[in-house]
Amino acid sequence: MSMEKPAIILISPQMGENIGTAARAMLNCGLTDLRLVGPRDGWPNVKAERAAVGAFEMMDAVRVFETTEEAVADLTYIYATSARDRKMVKPVVTARFAAGEAREKIAAGGKIGFMFGAERMGLVNDDVALADALLTVPLNPDFTSLNLAQAVLLVGYEWYQSVDATPPSQMDMNGTELATKEQVYAFFAHFERELDACGFLRNEAARPNMVRNLRNMWSRAHLTEQEVRTLHGVVKELTTLRVPRK
Repeated sequence: MSMEKPAIILISPQMGENIGTAARAMLNCGLTDLRLVGPRDGWPNVKAERAAVGAFEMMDAVRVFETTEEAVADLTYIYATSARDRKMVKPVVTARFAAGEAREKIAAGGKIGFMFGAERMGLVNDDVALADALLTVPLNPDFTSLNLAQAVLLVGYEWYQSVDATPPSQMDMNGTELATKEQVYAFFAHFERELDACGFLRNEAARPNMVRNLRNMWSRAHLTEQEVRTLHGVVKELTTLRVPRK
């Protein structure tokens, strides 16, 4: 069992398909400890297996409990997911905050769980009363309805993203390198030389500004070495007298 990661506890899930898609969402985010409390259609469930698309094979064995108390007995801190005001005195946190807090608690030796209620009504208040904090996801206040897998994915995503080091933006160079400034400036010279030769830059007063605009355009492109070579070839072909094809 993977106790270094939070457990996902589904309370009274109704449809096998929803359990399967929730498991799929969990594994997308590196979570593998799934616990079920009183699944309506029993367990194991063929429809859940199909909907999981192989996720169960890569996760810890799903554990089934009769009561919520049994499902969370080994945990030290529990978040109850809810979009409704429960009229209880509890911390209310976002999924993003909970993800960071959960990591801190786990690092200190804690065992964390996220509880999700049944598809139709969510968690009942008796289950919420067992939790340490309420977790809510800021959404359109006029429509906060989520299906079970969506809710699990949102929480799991924030958990995964809290330590993910993927750059927010990157360029796939596809085996080439960015052109050096020397290579880019050599293309500027070639391009502008041919523009002078064809008379495009014949307006001497406007020429400096036109050249700056053209150079700025090419600079924004962040050309690769291959692209610079291609552009040299394009300019050369456009300025070479050829006999039209018949």
